[in-house]
Amino acid sequence: MKDASWDDLQLFFHVATGGGLSAAATRTGLSAPTIGRRMLALERVTGRSLFSRGPTGYLLAKDGQELLDRVRLMQDAARAISDWRGEVLTLPIVSTAADSWTSRFVADHLASVWTPKDSFRMCYKTCDATVDFTYREAHIAIRHSRPESGNVAIRRSVKVAHAAYQAAGYDDKNCNWISLGTDTAITPADKWTFEQPDSWITSWTNTPHMLFYLIRGGAGRGVLPCFIGDQERRLVRAGPVIDELTYDMWIVAHDDERQRPEVRIVIDRLAALFADHEVLFAGQKPSA
Repeated sequence: MKDASWDDLQLFFHVATGGGLSAAATRTGLSAPTIGRRMLALERVTGRSLFSRGPTGYLLAKDGQELLDRVRLMQDAARAISDWRGEVLTLPIVSTAADSWTSRFVADHLASVWTPKDSFRMCYKTCDATVDFTYREAHIAIRHSRPESGNVAIRRSVKVAHAAYQAAGYDDKNCNWISLGTDTAITPADKWTFEQPDSWITSWTNTPHMLFYLIRGGAGRGVLPCFIGDQERRLVRAGPVIDELTYDMWIVAHDDERQRPEVRIVIDRLAALFADHEVLFAGQKPSA
């Protein structure tokens, strides 16, 4: 039985319940000779005589009846799996958009935002540019500035501070800096390093995550949000908080979408998560 395919077992079901090859051919669209050959092959695989063949059709033999009972159990199990999968696919979706750093923080604290027990699915988008709610690029966006227009609902969140960081044990006499490239830098924090006239930039990259790894790897100093840098034990601050880079975080949702219960739940959870780590975001002290 281990080599009997599920397709052949389903074909056997049609022959057994239809009383012959013609009925099975009508149900499946296969020709009667093809079905007959596959039933012979199934008997060889199982090593059992499944049918008593006669002028009135295919009658089930004893072993055929036992196989039919087992196939029905398999069909019930397959149907239950299909129904279970269908329930998942009908769950509503909540999509969030955040910059690379905030997306990483949310992923590290995912249980505070979503669990498998929730009756909705999540889509997490990393978007360092502005989100366009007109085209529903996301239901919820975490932004660096208050929107000035649009049909949106907004909630002020925490203050986000930045500082320069270097690898623990980094030689303070080394003046190398790391930056995002000018073609990919979007925020003031992205641009800060290459806008300083005395910065000796010896490495640059096109992604925030690579910037983090280069700093941690000892390639030089670089600017990070304090909620990222202060949580990494292999990094230390290379200077005070850079005040001009501090901004207010805003949780923004399309005004129509925020009426959905699952969207409101995620907004509230994100707000609570950020509030719980307010000191970390503000760069007042490293996270315990």
